[in-house]
Amino acid sequence: MKKTSFPKDEMKVLLLEGIHQDAIDYFKRAGYSNLEIHSTALEGDALIEAIEDAHIIGIRSRTQLTAEVLQKAPRLMSIGCFCIGTNQVDLEAAKHLAIPVFNAPYSNTRSVAELVIAEMIMLKRGIPYKNYICHQGGWDKSAKGSYEVRGKTLGIVGYGHIGTQVGIIAESLGMQVLFYDIESKLSLGNAQQVETLEELLSVADVITLHVPEDDTTKNMMNRARIEKMKQGSVLINAARGTIVDLDALADSIKAEHILGAAIDVFPVEPKSNSEEFQTPLRDLQNVILTPHIGGSTLEAQQNIGIEVASKLVLYSDNGSTVSAVNFPEVMLPKQPGSHRILHIHENTPGILRAVNDLVASLDLNINAQYLQTLGEVGYVVLDVSGDAANAQKLQTGMKEIKGTLKCRILY
Repeated sequence: MKKTSFPKDEMKVLLLEGIHQDAIDYFKRAGYSNLEIHSTALEGDALIEAIEDAHIIGIRSRTQLTAEVLQKAPRLMSIGCFCIGTNQVDLEAAKHLAIPVFNAPYSNTRSVAELVIAEMIMLKRGIPYKNYICHQGGWDKSAKGSYEVRGKTLGIVGYGHIGTQVGIIAESLGMQVLFYDIESKLSLGNAQQVETLEELLSVADVITLHVPEDDTTKNMMNRARIEKMKQGSVLINAARGTIVDLDALADSIKAEHILGAAIDVFPVEPKSNSEEFQTPLRDLQNVILTPHIGGSTLEAQQNIGIEVASKLVLYSDNGSTVSAVNFPEVMLPKQPGSHRILHIHENTPGILRAVNDLVASLDLNINAQYLQTLGEVGYVVLDVSGDAANAQKLQTGMKEIKGTLKCRILY
């Protein structure tokens, strides 16, 4: 094993929010033994204290890594979001601080899809209401308001990895699948794309949302669009909490325009399991409320743990940034006999020339050179051979180049 410039066992890996044990084991097998592990999210002074000397941090959805927090972490090299979403991290601030952010966009796809299918069937059968009546000592044995999903139309908003999985399973149940997406997508099976969201809302018996959180999706399902939904349809949201106007949804269910809903994500969620949960949907009987658990299966958490931990270790050991969400992506092969130097800089003219001039002045040979840019940030990786002392001088010189954000010699 190559000798790294900074011993792995001295790098602090901070893992919050109950990251899966397989991720912890992965770090240990890779030689990272300085692990600080917390079962819950941290905030305020506790987060600042924990992160100020961390080299790698792993979080889930509750920990908020704002620009102010990141400024207090001068040693931080990378961030792992052990989930799909990354809106809990200020991605631009991280990029300008030369910190790549990694996530797990695919590992919980099946878990979310299965939950959506199960909720769809339960809602169309009116099970939440009948379950409630039984718990109250009642007995509502009736077919009124109870429907099969076979032959019904499923409307998918956002035809990405989860949306396509939902569509495939729904077709196997005998449903017609329509979808709306802002991009033209190749459909799987017999699914068909429609041109407008309003068209989808007007014909679908079930609407399920699978879009990211951004300015275009905030309050996407507002009062006007909920009113455009087909009479007796149901709405499922396992995507992001800001997408649906919950007050408007509650009013529509009370007015019996919508048969029911299943909501897994909320605009404001409790910070811990001991905090009271508030929503205008709480007292409605044909509504399934779940505590943001779409991807919370043991299988998904295990897959997420391994996927994100492997990306963080690969970047730390190798410099590869493939699949980083905020950073220039570079795939780096091994380069035996080389010294590898990572240089993250402002994307301005002349930096690569300055790097090459330094290499020439130190009588080093470039075995490989990689450069990628993303917006205002550039990433150069140099594999050089020659005297180790000169390689160290090269790193020192590269740190002095105007526009350098971060530079380290890997080995």
